[in-house]
Amino acid sequence: MDQTDRVCRYWDAGECEGTRHCPPRCPRFVDREGSSWVIRPAADGDREALVAMYDDFAPGQAAQGLPPRTRSRIADWLDGLLDEGCNFVVAGETGLVGHALYTPTDDAEPEFAVFVHQDYQGRGIGTELSKHVVAAAAVADREALTLIVDPDNRTARRLYEKLGFEVVEELPYEERGRRTAILRLRRPLDGQDGIAYQHVPIVGTTPRGRR
Repeated sequence: MDQTDRVCRYWDAGECEGTRHCPPRCPRFVDREGSSWVIRPAADGDREALVAMYDDFAPGQAAQGLPPRTRSRIADWLDGLLDEGCNFVVAGETGLVGHALYTPTDDAEPEFAVFVHQDYQGRGIGTELSKHVVAAAAVADREALTLIVDPDNRTARRLYEKLGFEVVEELPYEERGRRTAILRLRRPLDGQDGIAYQHVPIVGTTPRGRR
């Protein structure tokens, strides 16, 4: 495996000077409540903050058993994602509140996932965070992104459909002894996706002025 396939490096948010050329998507973001965030590639020092964020997830936030329910399992799960995936986090004054990724980075059609802490849902953070992953995957020449979702999770399905995912398969699934079905969704990618999800930095703008 080429080392460049294992490491997700697109820009350093710390070097951003607010130009009109922040590829593939400007890290700065103002949510629907007017709070400011930076969405950036995950760094080595983010691991413990991510473990703490997932450990504070409310019961019922998990989907298909993710995130895991115990702190030790969360840590093991995150280690795999951070090692093999292309990871983005949402950082603000309150710390990290969201995490999205595609994994593995060397797969032509890696799996996409997005998680936002329950205290910050409904503010547009998950949508913006997801667009960073789609743009990064397109820039990295991935052919498509895939994901698995519960058919009854209407909130997640609306987000995925907005991002261009389409249902391609229904799969049998068993959870806690209950047999059900889950949906596999796929979103084709091309170089234009990186361009489509670019936007200028929001220096001096308000949420109303945001594209």
